[in-house]
This record gives sequence, C-alpha cells and structure tokens, in this order.
Amino acid sequence: METLEFIIYPDGRVQEKVTGIVGASCAEVTAAIEAQLGLVLTQEPTSEYFSQEVHQTAVASAQATFSDW
Repeated sequence: METLEFIIYPDGRVQEKVTGIVGASCAEVTAAIEAQLGLVLTQEPTSEYFSQEVHQTAVASAQATFSDW
C-alpha cells in the first residue's frame, strides 16, 4: 500500500514520508506536492528507494503421467 505522511511543524517546516513505493518513482509521485509546499531543504532516501521491482517473466508448467497398473 502506498502512503504519504506529512508532519507540519509550528515553524512552517513540513516533513514528508513516503512508504510503499519502490524505486525512484516516489519522486514523481511527490513532485507536484513539493512544488506547492515550497523549497525542499533535504531529502533522505529510504531502503525502498534503492529497491528494484521484481517482475516474473517465466511460467512453470508440470505434466504428470500415470501408469495403468
């Protein structure tokens, strides 16, 4: 599940935390929001940022034969 969490501090700073998005695509998701919020001072990528999505491309099939004993 993809989640965006925002903490707004009394001095106006906003902390944003993105979870559930694998790879650098989180930057695409948050770009419009960050543009509206203002200047981004720091970014700290999480382990999900450095992960890669896994795609299964092969399908396994099995065939069983039975004897007529």
